[in-house]
Amino acid sequence: MEVINFADQPSLVSQYMSELRDVNVQNDMLRFRRNLERIGEIMAFEISKRMRYKTVDVTTPLAVAPCQILDEQVVLATIFRAGIPFHKGFLDYFDHAQNAFVSAYRKYREKENFDVFIEYIASPKLDGKTLIIADPMLATGASMELSYRALLTKGEPAHVHVASIIASKKAVDYVRETFPADKTTLWVGAIDDVINEHSYIVPGLGDAGDLAYGIKE
Repeated sequence: MEVINFADQPSLVSQYMSELRDVNVQNDMLRFRRNLERIGEIMAFEISKRMRYKTVDVTTPLAVAPCQILDEQVVLATIFRAGIPFHKGFLDYFDHAQNAFVSAYRKYREKENFDVFIEYIASPKLDGKTLIIADPMLATGASMELSYRALLTKGEPAHVHVASIIASKKAVDYVRETFPADKTTLWVGAIDDVINEHSYIVPGLGDAGDLAYGIKE
């Protein structure tokens, strides 16, 4: 499985990441959501360079021009709720994509122990399509895996792109173990080494859903 870490080379992702992490900037929810979108847009562009295209003739006011257009059916999937602005960034670029949505949540058994449950899924057929699953925080990898398993009930995609803003090293290893290596690519803005006892990434950025939409009950 190929892992592309944007932190390995300088780009605007690093600028947007610094603002997402900064406690002095995080109180601006609009800016936080927009930075999630921007990173989604950049990742979408980079992923698009790995895809298959075909040449078509396009009629201009003066002549006919050969142009390359995407020759893959893309399905954009996201996990509620923090994934929504990240998803929008991808959709702004893959504007002809189909969309899928998964609701996954943690149910705590004890203070530090929880199970992940899938509550809702809406997806088109996935057979032979290119699936992009976007979720900003890849902490343990459990929600991502369960969401992927739920999506597989809609068919077998030809290739899977897993996209996250920040992943823990533990989650990266987990995705390597649980996703098909021959047809999965993992894209991350940064990889942090530590995950704490509450399964939050450290230094991370906090709760992406709360920062994007307000603190939940």
